[in-house]
Amino acid sequence: MSNHGTITNDNHAALWHGRFQEGPDADAVKFETSINDDMRMAFVDIMGSQAHAKMLYKSGLISEDEQNQIINGLESIKDDLKNDKLKVDLSAEDIHSFVEATLTDRIGEAGKKVHTGRSRNDQIALDEKLYLRYQIKKLQKELLKLISVLVKIASENKEALIPGFTHMQHAQPVTLAQHVCAWAWMFTRDFTRLSDAAKRADLSPIGSCALAGSGLPLNREYEASLLGFTAVTDNSLDSVSDRDYYLETASDLSILQMHLSRACEEIVYWATTEFNFVDLSEKWSTGSSIMPQKKNPDFAELIRGKTGRVYGDMVALFTMMKGLPLAYDRDMQEDKSSFFEAYDTVISSVRIFAEMIRTAKWNTSVMAAGCDGGYLNATDVADYLVRKGLPFRTAHGVSAGLVRIAIEKNCKLEELDFSEYEKASPLFEKDIFDLITPEKCVEIRKTTGGPAPSEVQKQIDKLSAFIKDNTSAEEDSIDDFIYTGV
Repeated sequence: MSNHGTITNDNHAALWHGRFQEGPDADAVKFETSINDDMRMAFVDIMGSQAHAKMLYKSGLISEDEQNQIINGLESIKDDLKNDKLKVDLSAEDIHSFVEATLTDRIGEAGKKVHTGRSRNDQIALDEKLYLRYQIKKLQKELLKLISVLVKIASENKEALIPGFTHMQHAQPVTLAQHVCAWAWMFTRDFTRLSDAAKRADLSPIGSCALAGSGLPLNREYEASLLGFTAVTDNSLDSVSDRDYYLETASDLSILQMHLSRACEEIVYWATTEFNFVDLSEKWSTGSSIMPQKKNPDFAELIRGKTGRVYGDMVALFTMMKGLPLAYDRDMQEDKSSFFEAYDTVISSVRIFAEMIRTAKWNTSVMAAGCDGGYLNATDVADYLVRKGLPFRTAHGVSAGLVRIAIEKNCKLEELDFSEYEKASPLFEKDIFDLITPEKCVEIRKTTGGPAPSEVQKQIDKLSAFIKDNTSAEEDSIDDFIYTGV
């Protein structure tokens, strides 16, 4: 047995080398290795192997001493990786080969028994599902931080008027609180979608072996319970062929990145001189190499731009899987690079967006001034008549006629002489002017989900409850299962 940092040549040979008389070409090895991608699953690979050793002992396939040697040896590998006493050997074919070779080098013959009753086909599916569990939790933790930032902004701006838009045209007045709550609700859906994906990934594939299960007395259910799965997969062929958990989560990541992109699009034009609704912190802006005055919203633009990368990774995953026969095909090795890139892009975008928004200054007076033009109160003129008993379609026509008159006179609806209202409909009274101010237009909209401050407060309360209900102390240990060293 050699020192902890050393791998012997025999132990480090490819796990499948026994059938071959000569080794693969160096370029072939470089082409087919996946260690650069799957090395980040080192800790969950070790976790899975420790549970596998316990199952092998319980099933009578290894001795108690061999079980303990394997478990302790794997724990020493994990500790050394954590403490940077050991580096992943990038010449290894994959993370399974590296861990098994390192274990055998440390504990001798007992290490060669760790792979009993499993294949790399079910082992990689297990590693990916275990790792996905912690990736989802980590991303959800960042989403809760982002939602918290938005809730704080909303709480401070419940009466801050801002024009609402449809077709990028002035539509109706709302509030900044209402608007950022709309962003927050998008992210709650992203959170719950990820939870749904995690539920469908919560079935253990280990024990399916290459495709047909095993003739050894394996206890799949026991091993699954050790690893925290709710149950085992029902079909060994499907177990090693399935990558739905990546396809579904990649789809969820794409939707999340799209939500970030839409919000960033608004930030980009809100930060323009023409809008001037928001002043981004200098920490989250950049300048120009030629124009000294520039303050560019580059981080919002980068998040928006990276959306295409996430979509591309999702499409790559779907394209990779679309024509594969059962069971495992080596094409599936390519899943990790696409998925990990999509995940890394999204989680970094969530973090950047949260900080960019948290440190922004909202020019609420400019926003409020934007509600004075564009006839945002035209619907309220129609609603006034509806409350007097006029059919909405008729009231809509009356309001539209008043808008035409205001345009011709180059004035606002509230600046028209009351005589114009009287000519348009005898139902108008002078209180119309009190009911079509931007403040009143917002205040009166008390339907559930509306912009009235009282209704927005209900949204804030629900979002706060969502954050509280989904915050778990377990999240503090997520990093124990995510290896980031090289």
